Amino acid sequence: MPSRFDTYQAIIQAWKNKDIEGVLSHMTDDIVWHYAAAISPPAHGHAGARKFMETFGAKIDEVRWRVFCYAEAGDRLFVEGVDEYITKGGTRVAAPYAGVLEFRGDKICGWRDYVDSGVSSNMQAGGAAPAHVEELIARPAVN
Repeated sequence: MPSRFDTYQAIIQAWKNKDIEGVLSHMTDDIVWHYAAAISPPAHGHAGARKFMETFGAKIDEVRWRVFCYAEAGDRLFVEGVDEYITKGGTRVAAPYAGVLEFRGDKICGWRDYVDSGVSSNMQAGGAAPAHVEELIARPAVN
């Protein structure tokens, strides 16, 4: 069985290729995905995850998603990274995040990403990332 992080890297690659089915293949049918925990309600099941990815993905031209560090413990994967992308309009958005993924077997059944929506909203509106955010996301990635 691949490591939890190997599965996560496969998801990142599928997302970079705009392969929604590839992403879904690593999730259980009953996934509960808090793509912005404490900000938005979660996506439930493959249908909810697909709807989120289709809506979000329609706004993205280039994906630059990176992970800076991770740890595996039992059925959990903990990650810290940046969800960086270029919008269809050419705007750069870079949102640092931390995530917790729960696995059942080799598939993700629970996913919680914690992110500051103010940073991404400001950048989506054309604002620059604050210097402290640029410092956070300039670190070397493991993927």
